[in-house]
Amino acid sequence: MKKAILILMFAVFSAMAVLFFTSCTKNQKSTSNMASLQVRLTDGPDPNVSEVWVDIQQIEIIMSDTSHPLILNGAHPGIYNLLAFSDGKDTLLADATIPAGTISQIRLILGDNNYIITKDGQKISLKTPSGQESGLKVQVHQDVTGGILYRLTLDFDAGRSIIKAGNSGNYLLKPVLRIFSLVPSGGDIQGVVVPDSVSTTIFAIQGLDTIASAFTDTSNGRYLFKDLPAGGYSLSFIPSDTTYKPASEMASVTLGQITIVDTVKLQH
Repeated sequence: MKKAILILMFAVFSAMAVLFFTSCTKNQKSTSNMASLQVRLTDGPDPNVSEVWVDIQQIEIIMSDTSHPLILNGAHPGIYNLLAFSDGKDTLLADATIPAGTISQIRLILGDNNYIITKDGQKISLKTPSGQESGLKVQVHQDVTGGILYRLTLDFDAGRSIIKAGNSGNYLLKPVLRIFSLVPSGGDIQGVVVPDSVSTTIFAIQGLDTIASAFTDTSNGRYLFKDLPAGGYSLSFIPSDTTYKPASEMASVTLGQITIVDTVKLQH
């Protein structure tokens, strides 16, 4: 009877292990097909007004393989004073995960609460004919690779975007937007340490400075450094099991690419 119970328990645990491994494999594949995208907003100064407030409600992108907009997760909707982001300053609008592929277009969906503050302190509402409906569109047409973080900076030209409507005293917001930059922020390093059952700490070192650290996954021995500045690195591998010796490898990081390091085999 005990033997039968043990056999049954072994079968259950084996099935759970297979399900866990399958789930992890699917998650790894899914992650490798996704890129990270940060959308930032900047502006140039406008000498004619003291504040320009824009009501940004939603941020969308269009990928080249679909006509349907993708609403960016990790967005920060709100009312932003564009003139607070001049002289090299910017602000984070979204920190999202998107499919790898080609970004065709980015859109800002505006709300109704757009206005300026004049030099004498007067608040004047801005009318936005189409901003709330189909969004403010900016053409992108750039590729993004899975596993890489990209930073997209939008330049919202406040000075050219505010139009006085004749002698009516009204002002129109006809946004002039452009892509200031869309660049991968760094590169990745990934590899495997065996035996995978030994938890290992890896340090990425430049000169005398430790830039980042990572840990191996004890189910498969994999490790990953994300978003490292380009350049050469010395990788130091420190096993938690002190019966194994530390190891080292060299790796070179290229902007926007994933560097694969040869498998490290820990030695006694």
